[in-house]
Amino acid sequence: MKVPKPLVIVIKLGTSSIVDEKTHEPLLSILTLIVETAVKLRKDGHKVIIVSSGAIGVGLRRMDVDKRPKHLSKLQALAAIGQCRLISLWDSLFGHLRQPISQILLTRNDIADRTRYLNAQNTIMELLEMGVIPIVNENDTIAVAEIKFGDNDTLSAITAAMVHANFLFLMTDVDCLYDKNPRTHPDARPIEEVEDISAIRADVSSAGSSLGTGGMGTKIVAARLATSAGVTTVITRSSSPGNIVKIVRYLQARKKYTPSQPTPVADDETEDPLSRSTASLAIDVVDKPPLHTRFLPLPQPIRDRYFWILHGLAPHGTVYIDAGAHRALSGKAGLLPVGVLDVEGNFAQQEAVRLVVVERRSEPGPDGKLWEGPGVEVGRALVNYAATEILRIKGHRSTQIEPLLGYADSEYVADRENVSLLRRESRPVTPILDKVTENGGVAAYENDISL
Repeated sequence: MKVPKPLVIVIKLGTSSIVDEKTHEPLLSILTLIVETAVKLRKDGHKVIIVSSGAIGVGLRRMDVDKRPKHLSKLQALAAIGQCRLISLWDSLFGHLRQPISQILLTRNDIADRTRYLNAQNTIMELLEMGVIPIVNENDTIAVAEIKFGDNDTLSAITAAMVHANFLFLMTDVDCLYDKNPRTHPDARPIEEVEDISAIRADVSSAGSSLGTGGMGTKIVAARLATSAGVTTVITRSSSPGNIVKIVRYLQARKKYTPSQPTPVADDETEDPLSRSTASLAIDVVDKPPLHTRFLPLPQPIRDRYFWILHGLAPHGTVYIDAGAHRALSGKAGLLPVGVLDVEGNFAQQEAVRLVVVERRSEPGPDGKLWEGPGVEVGRALVNYAATEILRIKGHRSTQIEPLLGYADSEYVADRENVSLLRRESRPVTPILDKVTENGGVAAYENDISL
């Protein structure tokens, strides 16, 4: 019998999933079930990472504070108090099952610095090889607005991409995504499978708890991040963590029992009715997974350095390019100054910028610009020249860089290896709910999210 392939599974838990919203007491019953689930996955041969919020919530209980404070210094202090108690609680629960764990605390600065990013990646990978379950959280004690991920949904997606995970489970207070808010619409229907996130219209009105920072909308954004890196993302109910094991086994079994791969029967043999019945039973079981929504990964994922450029770095400005430059980039060429039309922002060499395609004018317009239109962001890049330098060389050939600047560090504004383009190809949506495929809903929400 063929043993299922071991998987890397990331489980993200929000504060409201593990801490009571009113009393701030840890939800020991849920935590225990999560520990049992993680250990079951380990016994099945899988590697498990937990991204756990809750430090501030546990700190509130420890210091008998009723409400989450608004001042940053108080939040950081509560995070420092709560984090040690939270990891102690995890260690105690896992210790009963003889499962070692570790603590990984990250900020966006750790991700933005390439060396620190690789160090974090190598550490987590080594821990997984040692059979350890890493507990990852944002380092709220030192994080400020400029270096925060914003919510642990984003952190979990980046972590999943970093380790090339197979699955990311985003645990929430509902079973799955619905086409309407199930709390107010009894006729709301579940969305089981999503192939194209930008085309789906679902209810994302959940804004998160008073303790946490994420809601359903942030989970959709996290799903887009993770699926772009080749990670199947699943939303399911946090109060039933045992569903994770069932869903993983279901997806593995469904892959095994596919109609396109029937069991061959020799010419001199007759098919055993009992075997046929058993196979049908197996398929019946596969067809009935716990309620969840899964987002399918892109067939051509963005990984490693290109994912890091797109999602690990905060852009410091914008470089406007014409369609010809975009075609050249798509053809694996670098960004030449002749294709640059304008610059926005104040950035230095080797800082990240947005790449926006605009329509080139034949002559300057009333505003003095050589381009028009709202523009479409097509990717991110690490530039070889500062903003002031690019303004001086834009529109010129590479041979003119040295006469214009007095030096020429590179013939390219950005080398191709330092350019990561967004994947904009769309795939058909699984017709489970007769989804409307027009812009809006989640797509509109995502336009307001800066990663």
